[in-house]
Amino acid sequence: MTARARHWAAMGESTFVAGIWFLFGLHRLLGRTVVSLLLWPIVAVYWLLKPSLRAHSLDYLRRVQPQAGWREGLAHVRLFAETMLDKLLAMAGRYPLARVQTRGSEIVHAQARSGQGAVLVTAHTGCLELCQALAEQAPELKVNVLVHTKHAESFNRILARLNPQRRVELIEVTALDMGLTLKLAERVAAGEFIAIAGDRVPVRGSKTVTVPFLGAEAEFPVGPYLIAGLLGCPLILMLCLHEGRGYALEFERLADQVQLPRRAREQALAEHAGRFADALAARLRRSPYDWFNFFAFWEKPLA
Repeated sequence: MTARARHWAAMGESTFVAGIWFLFGLHRLLGRTVVSLLLWPIVAVYWLLKPSLRAHSLDYLRRVQPQAGWREGLAHVRLFAETMLDKLLAMAGRYPLARVQTRGSEIVHAQARSGQGAVLVTAHTGCLELCQALAEQAPELKVNVLVHTKHAESFNRILARLNPQRRVELIEVTALDMGLTLKLAERVAAGEFIAIAGDRVPVRGSKTVTVPFLGAEAEFPVGPYLIAGLLGCPLILMLCLHEGRGYALEFERLADQVQLPRRAREQALAEHAGRFADALAARLRRSPYDWFNFFAFWEKPLA
């Protein structure tokens, strides 16, 4: 990431513990319809007061919808707000599972039954917390989510209070060191899954590759592929998109085993990142409002 924009991690946490409990409590008290109506003025004010958010949202939207304007931009942020509420409900085990469809879930079930876990490479799309719903339906599934936040332990405590039976754990990570690698290796060997975002560059270091994405070159992290290569396990795509009145969780096997030859390591990493970028782009063309990266993702914005 160049100096063209602040790093996404430097934007700070927008969700506070008090806010989480307030929104969750409001939903329990007033119901979804009322809370959804209350979100409109909040979204409108936030959208008006954040010119950089408007610019980054439109820069992305116009790559999938060339005629996108302020209405589409506002709808993009509105869907994000609705999704934040769904994230809370999903973490609490209160989202109606009848509204969650799965495609390709047999891939993760079969992998779990094999006794070895896998790396799930994902993106900031839809309500990924609904992977909890999949885990609850299959006792053999245990998911560990790598997050770039200093508040992982706090969120784990929140998750435990919202849903003591959860099968998803957050693990803070800012760098892939030996201690973390050994920890992840133990979990994969025990049949657990490691989920990591493939659409945000690292907080530290410059471990990225540049690949085509939605018509222009963009930087992508190599962390998911380095981890899968070090652990010698499969790489599986996991994305969530809005569909109908709910969501669809989609899975796709990207590699049976990630191999990173010493002499062609950078090329191999770029190939894996490119495969992920292509899979993500195909789904965003189908559901464009579902990508929630409100920062400068490309080196050059659209004119």
